[in-house]
Amino acid sequence: MANTPHGGVLQDLHARDLNIREQLLAEAEGLPDLALTERQLCDLELILSGGFSPLDGFLTEEDYNGVVDNLRLSSGALFSMPINLDVSAAEIESVGIKAGARIVLRDFRDESPLAIITVKDVYKPDKQVEATKVFRGDPEHPAVKYLFNTVKEFYVGGSVQALNRPNHYDYAGLRYTPAELRAEFNKLGWNRVVAFQTRNPMHRAHRELTVRAARSRQANVLIHPVVGLTKPGDIDHFTRVRVYQALLPRYPNGMALLSLLPLAMRMGGDREAVWHAIIRKNFGATHFIVGRDHAGPGKNSKGVDFYGPYDAQELVEKYRDELGIEVVPFQQMTYLPDADEYAPKDEVAAGVKTLDISGTELRKRLRLGLPIPEWFSYPEVVKVLRESHPPRVSQGFTIFLTGYHNSGKDAIARALQVTLNQQGGRSVSLLLGETVRSELSSELGFSRTDRHKNIQRIAFVAAELTRAGAAVIAAPIAPFDDSRKFARETVQAAGSFFLVHVATKLEYAERNDRKGVYKRARSGEIKGFTGVDDPYEVPTDADLVVDIEQTSVRTIVHQIILLLESQGFFGN
Repeated sequence: MANTPHGGVLQDLHARDLNIREQLLAEAEGLPDLALTERQLCDLELILSGGFSPLDGFLTEEDYNGVVDNLRLSSGALFSMPINLDVSAAEIESVGIKAGARIVLRDFRDESPLAIITVKDVYKPDKQVEATKVFRGDPEHPAVKYLFNTVKEFYVGGSVQALNRPNHYDYAGLRYTPAELRAEFNKLGWNRVVAFQTRNPMHRAHRELTVRAARSRQANVLIHPVVGLTKPGDIDHFTRVRVYQALLPRYPNGMALLSLLPLAMRMGGDREAVWHAIIRKNFGATHFIVGRDHAGPGKNSKGVDFYGPYDAQELVEKYRDELGIEVVPFQQMTYLPDADEYAPKDEVAAGVKTLDISGTELRKRLRLGLPIPEWFSYPEVVKVLRESHPPRVSQGFTIFLTGYHNSGKDAIARALQVTLNQQGGRSVSLLLGETVRSELSSELGFSRTDRHKNIQRIAFVAAELTRAGAAVIAAPIAPFDDSRKFARETVQAAGSFFLVHVATKLEYAERNDRKGVYKRARSGEIKGFTGVDDPYEVPTDADLVVDIEQTSVRTIVHQIILLLESQGFFGN
């Protein structure tokens, strides 16, 4: 592997002979194949394009160990992040993955063939060593969680030959390969380019920061946001790209260019900053802005930072000469209302009035429809954010009722549906346990596995309806904690989720069972019945606990409405 940027496997292939690609495509028809995960797909795209130069494939065991231990490939070239093709034992067996094998790598989305890998080795990494040396080992670090919970047990090393580029149906005109971007800089006459890495929307402070960086280096600005995988909970890239497009005219004409980077971030702090610098050098940048806590995931549950605030700047500076790209340290900007301008925080004299809006405060203002001042962000940027993040009064939500059969949850659900329909403003969907069982899960039984599948289906439907702005009322028994947590996580990816535990005692539910279902369960006629011969795990994370033996349905519905009102779901 060379230590200088190359045009990328795909560009090199086209430059040599288009017939080679045709030969490879013909060969691919008879080869075993492997569908790539989303992260593997991002990695492969940047290997093929040259964004990960000097890599020409996924790391072999020798290269992997070198990167993990001392940030170097076996060739001695600097590379700070292990790029691995992880596979399971079952995939090794079914696909026939072994040294010397040639495997087609396919896009999991449309099954299109993207590349052929010639396998050099298959090895089992020490994940604990990788977690400790690459990500510092904190089990709460998102990359460490991903490593142990998602990454498969074996890695495959080998070089790749390109067949096709991955298909992107969004922002095709903004997706430059390194060779294309370098050519664009050459066409524009840009000799000095400062790259700005971001995974968040940009506001006035970011514009001021990048303009200052360009001015100080007599350079142009490359806004180079990540549109692959970022930190869970980040704003979607569609919204962010619309924000960047809205912001671009605020730069002096000809100063800035927007290009999208299909990178799967690891949130690896200082190591990731070195990796980002290598990538930006490959894309033609001469300077790179490295911010405070660059690519860090913030704090763990104990409030401790995963990385020091300037670790990234220090590590990139350590390798500055070898990287061949100049680091521009990020200085956090603050607004000076008396001067109507932004300035680096470290340069503001004591006693001078400053104003700032945190990310938490911004999200609150968007959620509640509160004003966002022009000193913080431009109106056109705020407009984009409000379109993608409407206030709570316009958002959907899911009320998830859980409890024993005949606990009163169905009666509460029906009464709540009527109340919300009377309230107006949203469509209301009711997912009663028996209805779902007959319409969506008729083939499922009542084993723990089948019960979980049933809740998965309810959660999927509820999430999609919530995303579309509906009020969803789900009322399954949902006896198991892991299933309820799955439902919460699934729905919260789309909107708000409220767990209501209908804690009516089993004795009351059974005593008032006019249909005699409990009696049939007690006699053994019905097997696997919750509360009789199957357990109910009492929720410890309910947003509201109610009991119809103690409180009327009307009052319980009112309590739910008050809960929703307190969260801003109803207008004035």
